[in-house]
Amino acid sequence: QVQLLESGPGLVNLSQTLSLTCTVSGGSIIMHYYAWSWIRQTPGMGPEWMGVILKNGTTYYTPSLKSRISISRDTSKNQLSLRLVSMNPEDTAVYYCAREKDYNGTYYNASGVEDWGKGTLVTVTS
Repeated sequence: QVQLLESGPGLVNLSQTLSLTCTVSGGSIIMHYYAWSWIRQTPGMGPEWMGVILKNGTTYYTPSLKSRISISRDTSKNQLSLRLVSMNPEDTAVYYCAREKDYNGTYYNASGVEDWGKGTLVTVTS
């Protein structure tokens, strides 16, 4: 069974850059049919799908974050990374990495997610 574990700073200063890592065990991040996403959630709101990286390394990002987000991977470590620049208070959320199946680039939501990490809380401080 695949397991995903997010790690990174719990506090990020206003206007600085967030960097998170997701370590995957129990399965390769380049396995067939699966893609790997970053999703975040604030209290009282539904999950916000942020972006995904496919088996071939292609990335898709939700339009509202496209200018600030970058998702990458290190296949030798079986890890994913999220980078979000110009952090502001609205970016305070629990950040999750996730595995989803058969992502085709035509939607920007979490409907295809099959496995979630435990999440990590990120708070933007001024």
